[in-house]
Amino acid sequence: MFNTILYEIKDSVAWITLNRPEKLNSFNEAMHTELQEALQSAENDKNIRAIVLTGAGRAFSAGQDLSEVDNSTDYGGLLRSRYNPIIQKMSEIGKPIIAAVNGTAAGAGFSLALAADFRLVSEKASFLNAFVHIGLVPDSGNTYYLPRIVGHAKALELMVLGEKVSATEAERLGLVTKVITAEDWEREVSAFAGRLASMPTKAIGLMKEGLIRSWNSSLENVLEGEANAQSLAGLSGDHLEGVQSFLEKRKPLFTGD
Repeated sequence: MFNTILYEIKDSVAWITLNRPEKLNSFNEAMHTELQEALQSAENDKNIRAIVLTGAGRAFSAGQDLSEVDNSTDYGGLLRSRYNPIIQKMSEIGKPIIAAVNGTAAGAGFSLALAADFRLVSEKASFLNAFVHIGLVPDSGNTYYLPRIVGHAKALELMVLGEKVSATEAERLGLVTKVITAEDWEREVSAFAGRLASMPTKAIGLMKEGLIRSWNSSLENVLEGEANAQSLAGLSGDHLEGVQSFLEKRKPLFTGD
C-alpha cells in the first residue's frame, strides 16, 4: 500500500512507521503524500481510537531530505504544500496521537513530534532544532508548539543555539510524556497506546479541540466552548457507560461512541 511508510492496525491502534531508515527517515515528496494518506485513513476508520507515529531503524526522523532541495527551492511553497497539511491534520484528528520517538528527531522531525499529543521517548532518543545550522528558521509548527511546551525563553534558546537535547534533558524540560528504556520500548509504547484506545475517544477529541482554541480565545469564549463541548460529550455513549459503570462500581468499557 505504501513505499515510504508502514501502516498497521493492532487492537484499535493505527501504527504509522516512517520507513526510510537508510535516510534516517528524512522526508521526501512520497513520504509526505503517504503520511497524509495514512493520517486521513486513521481519522476515517471508526475502529481506530489511537494513532502511533514512529520511525524505522535508529532515527525517528531527520527532517527534510536535503538531497531533494537546491538553490531554486521555494521553501515557503514546500511547507504550504507538504508539511503544513500534515501538522494541521494532526491537530484536527479527534483521536490521541502518540509520537513514539525511537531515535533522533531533528528539524521537521522534531516539529512532527511536537505536533503529537503525547511523546514517548526512548532513552537513546534526542531532539535537535537543526534549522539554524543551515541558515533556516524552525517550521512545521515548531514555533507554535515548542514555546507552549517549554516556555518562550527556552524555546528561543533551543532554536537559536541548535544544541542536541538528550532524552533525559527533554523529560526535565517537559518535552516528553515518558522516557522508556530500550528493553521495555515496544511493550510500554503498546501498553500506553492501548490505554488511550480504551478511553472515551470523543471526549479526548473535544479536549484537543478546546485546548487549541483556548490559546487565542477570551475567557468568555473558552467558557462557552467548554459548555458546547460538554453538551456533545454528554450525548455520547461513552458518557452513559461511564455513569452506569460508576453506579455499578465496575470498570467502564468505553467504545469510542
